[in-house]
Amino acid sequence: MNEHAKRLELDKILTACASHAVLEAGKGKILALEPVRTVGEAKELLDLTEEASLLLFTLGSGKVEEFPDCEDSLARARKGATLSMAELLGVARLLRAARVLYSSVRSFTDERIVKMRALTEHLMFDRNLEEDIGRKILNENELSDHASEKLFSLRSQIRQLGERIRARLQGYLAGEEKKYLQDGIVTVRGDRFVIPVKAEYKRSVKGFVHDRSQSGATVFIEPEEVLEMNNELRGLILDEREEVERILAELSRAVGRMHDALLHDMAVLAEADSFYARAEYAYSVKGVKPALNASGVIEILKGRHPLLDAKKAVPVTLSVGGEYRFLLISGANTGGKTVTLKMCGLFCLMAACGLFVPAAEGTRLAVFDNVWCDVGDSQSIEENLSTFSSHVAHLKEILEGVTEKSLVLIDEPGGGTDPEEGAALARAVLTDLLRRGCRGIVTTHYSSLKEFAYAEEGIENGCMEFDAADFRPLYRLKIGAPGSSNALLICTRLGLPAQTIEEARGYLSEGARSFEHTLRAAEESRVQTEAAMQAAREKQREWEQRLSELGKEEEKFRRERERFLAASKAEARRIVAERTADAEELLAEMEKIFEKQNYSEADLIRARTLKNKLENAPTEEEPVRAVPVDAATLKAGDRVMVGSLGTEGAVLSVRREKGMCDVQAGALRVTVKISDLYRAAPQKQGQGEKVQVTRELVQRPVVKREVNLIGMTTGEGVAEAEAFLDSAVLANLHEVRIVHGVGTGKLRAAVQEMLRRHPRVESFRLGKYGEGENGVTVVTLK
Repeated sequence: MNEHAKRLELDKILTACASHAVLEAGKGKILALEPVRTVGEAKELLDLTEEASLLLFTLGSGKVEEFPDCEDSLARARKGATLSMAELLGVARLLRAARVLYSSVRSFTDERIVKMRALTEHLMFDRNLEEDIGRKILNENELSDHASEKLFSLRSQIRQLGERIRARLQGYLAGEEKKYLQDGIVTVRGDRFVIPVKAEYKRSVKGFVHDRSQSGATVFIEPEEVLEMNNELRGLILDEREEVERILAELSRAVGRMHDALLHDMAVLAEADSFYARAEYAYSVKGVKPALNASGVIEILKGRHPLLDAKKAVPVTLSVGGEYRFLLISGANTGGKTVTLKMCGLFCLMAACGLFVPAAEGTRLAVFDNVWCDVGDSQSIEENLSTFSSHVAHLKEILEGVTEKSLVLIDEPGGGTDPEEGAALARAVLTDLLRRGCRGIVTTHYSSLKEFAYAEEGIENGCMEFDAADFRPLYRLKIGAPGSSNALLICTRLGLPAQTIEEARGYLSEGARSFEHTLRAAEESRVQTEAAMQAAREKQREWEQRLSELGKEEEKFRRERERFLAASKAEARRIVAERTADAEELLAEMEKIFEKQNYSEADLIRARTLKNKLENAPTEEEPVRAVPVDAATLKAGDRVMVGSLGTEGAVLSVRREKGMCDVQAGALRVTVKISDLYRAAPQKQGQGEKVQVTRELVQRPVVKREVNLIGMTTGEGVAEAEAFLDSAVLANLHEVRIVHGVGTGKLRAAVQEMLRRHPRVESFRLGKYGEGENGVTVVTLK
């Protein structure tokens, strides 16, 4: 990393990002990052970071699993060496990490996961070897008894023989020899069972001395009667060690055969870990993916320097590189000029390293061949450089290396020397940089540079706003006008004696006082004007919102009216059809009577009865009253009226415990609340009365734009969400919110799976910052 990137504190950003990595190799990759110099490379890095973020925070994938550095172990295994149990367990963890990453990336069918799938495509792993190591090795120092049949047999024999030897030696602990013993225990020295005997009685116990205590008071004797048994035990132990070495050697050979594949896996896992760390860092600073360009255009929306406290930092919006190539920032001391300058350069470097930036959506950044920087006081006693000398050295380096594809950031050029000469030098440097066609930001207090920015093409004034009433900076950048330094006002705020400040004002030249006064007056006037314009814009937005809401209500009323009329016409047509069918049936019966040649008296009575029925049939529709259904008696097959839909349908199924039921209304199958259903109940009217069709429905409920499923089971949540979507479709809502919370992610996954199948859902997404993020799904309806 060059010195210019360090001056912008890129190293601190990379250190903060590396803290989110799991692997030491992943941390190393991040700390060794160098900003790329082409848009294509930067976009590739940002795309990978975006996919890692999608896997982690949207799809619920896990990070890379931790494993130790196995490079030396793999190299030794390749040469035929036998690895230790700890080394083999480390290889098993490497194999597992490769398998888990490969499977997790491919377990999602999301079409947005492209580059992470390509990155992990060639991961190699052997699950059989991974499980073999895990099954045979219990920990770093112990092999399982079941690692092989021979090892199990040997260890069984060792345990049995050990028990026999102990039983034999128990006779010494309980017999006459007990008085010769130092302790009443059987111990082991050099894989041989012995008893502790007092030194003065060592000749009283027949056997072989194997060891002596440090004090010399105790000798450890192997009695003659267990000599052969100990020899046999020693042989079994040697056989066991040989078998353990054989098993470890066999596993090591299998690891050695995968040497190249596992080295490749380690590199891929470290790379993936670095992008997961970038994604977590982006989440921690509320970063967004910037749009990149190669034309030098920078447009930062509500950017915050990532090293500042996000709760206290004031977001800054700035643009440079488009209509003007250089931005000259002036304004009060401690007003945020240097922080803004460093933030701009740092954002470009972060994007070139594949890092998201803490700003608003829509931020655009350029990729430069180099970012040149002269910030802060770099005087050096060792190199005999004053403040001015160090600035000149940096300016020399910049002017020698800058190209039209470079970004130049200079904090107060010409400082540390005579103000007039310093201003002249600063103007000359700016003129040279403008001729070279590069982009950049310069901060200054020089009035002559502010005037220069007014007159020169390609450079624009900007100022950090200042509240003259409270003597405090506002940390907001205003482009288009220079700012006053307000040095004396800030001295007042910092507590300098008023007499000293007034005396200082007296020493100012008339031109300086006039210029500063004009700038302050212009700034105060601009602030007041912007406040008035902001208030006017808020009023305008308020009225526009009200008009929009009225328009929506009008449109909603129109749709309701059309739906009601359509339902009424359908009901009228049904009643007319029924009456027509009844009349045709009466006429058919009368025709049958008239077809007879001889009429009986019964036929005449029957014909007269049919004639009276036909004459007394109502010519208008009978009144229809819609009454709520009885939830207790409602069953599948009942004909009901859906209040929110305004049409009739048949009940398909009833779920009384949830107060819901499924209704087939024409071609539409809907899930509605039982309280929204009505049963048509025709009422008799007296003959000759005028008949009128009326409907008495309860007031139509207002459909909410959000449903809360938190606390529900998966089945209850999905059912409630389906009913909510049906109501939203009937209410012609375009966008609704389903609140499911974060939790384990099961409810969210079930709801989103239902949304994928729902015929009325056009699209859905998780909430953004301020919308509930992963705890909310925003649904767009057709």
